[in-house]
Amino acid sequence: MKFFVDTADTKDIAELAATGLLDGVTTNPSLIHKSGRDFMDVTKEICGLVDGPVSAEVVALDHPTMMKEADILRKIADNVCIKVPLTIDGLKTCKALTSEGTMVNVTLCFSANQALLAAKAGATFVSPFVGRHDDNGFDGMALIEDIRLIYDNYDFGTEILVASVRHPIHVLQSAKIGADVMTAPPAVIRSLFNHVLTDKGIAGFLADWEKTGQKIG
Repeated sequence: MKFFVDTADTKDIAELAATGLLDGVTTNPSLIHKSGRDFMDVTKEICGLVDGPVSAEVVALDHPTMMKEADILRKIADNVCIKVPLTIDGLKTCKALTSEGTMVNVTLCFSANQALLAAKAGATFVSPFVGRHDDNGFDGMALIEDIRLIYDNYDFGTEILVASVRHPIHVLQSAKIGADVMTAPPAVIRSLFNHVLTDKGIAGFLADWEKTGQKIG
């Protein structure tokens, strides 16, 4: 499963990219606002920090203007992935862009039927929001299971990008279901490293090593 980080904070992206475990980045207007930086500048910097896809979202709601915005965004770098909403105009834009070889991430997916439409429109990625789904009394991971089944039934090439990931259990469940990608905030990705027994083991080894009085090198 690919790991994307969901942020516009270039410091966090650089730190995670240095691990060699980061496959891409997702952003949205809210994350750009939180960064306090110019949209084009921060997107260009992010594209230089990772080799994989960097999702940059259009803000228009009509197809012609989405296409104009997408044309500007995809000139930033070769690894820009245009992010569009799961609407009729969004899917029209998705179809047009992917037909031209541009990566497209269809976002704000909340049903398997919507995911089916995104795949038929040729989406590179579809982003079901599991955390928001859970918040509203639905089972976010059941949605991922349904999408996985449908995509496998018809051998769609669209990758399932699990979004709105809130905790490590979401990551684990996504991997068990067979999601292609998950995107999570930096704090959630860092939490995947944590285990009390790992910490305890390191502390024990270091204590014993100190007793030997030895050094390496």
